[in-house]
Amino acid sequence: MTKLAGMKLMGGTEAAAGIEVVADIETAGVEMAAEQTIRVADIISDSIVDGPGFRLVVFAQGCNRNCPKCHNPNTHARDGGYTVTCEEVLTRAKKNPLLQGLTFSGGEPFLQAGAFSCLAKAVAECGFDVVTYTGYTYEQLILGADNENKWLELLSNTDILIDGPYDDSQRTLGLPYRGSRNQRAIDAKASIARNEIVTYDSLT
Repeated sequence: MTKLAGMKLMGGTEAAAGIEVVADIETAGVEMAAEQTIRVADIISDSIVDGPGFRLVVFAQGCNRNCPKCHNPNTHARDGGYTVTCEEVLTRAKKNPLLQGLTFSGGEPFLQAGAFSCLAKAVAECGFDVVTYTGYTYEQLILGADNENKWLELLSNTDILIDGPYDDSQRTLGLPYRGSRNQRAIDAKASIARNEIVTYDSLT
């Protein structure tokens, strides 16, 4: 939002020109987000096991954890998979009238946090919610966030965060959308706002 304090009020012509400039900037921002590319292992259009409702799942390519008995070992190599634009993913999501939201899984989405945050912003504007899986804990993301890795940006645009690495020794089938008991379903936006972890009671 433009700060008006201390600024000279514009006349009609000047104001109209100012509005056009703002509109151009906003349009450019949308176009830049649409052109942002993400390296993915796969995209599934209609999952019901990766978050609430019907979901489009984007599996990020690249992970440095190598968790024993990982469900998706094919996603580990950073140079594997293929690239897609945010616009391509968004177009695919819009084709499903039953879709509730998108899920970012992996691989590790936070290795491409800048690109995934752009996608998260774009899909939110279309009315979709966002679930993000990560091998990091919420605390690690908060403490390690900086301007370069964009972790906080992706976290701020995530509705539900499933955090923590898969731990086969704590494997469970009893927790919705999680594979092991150490993983948590966190309300990311509320947690940031309150400066404390807020979990989704309906998913515990």
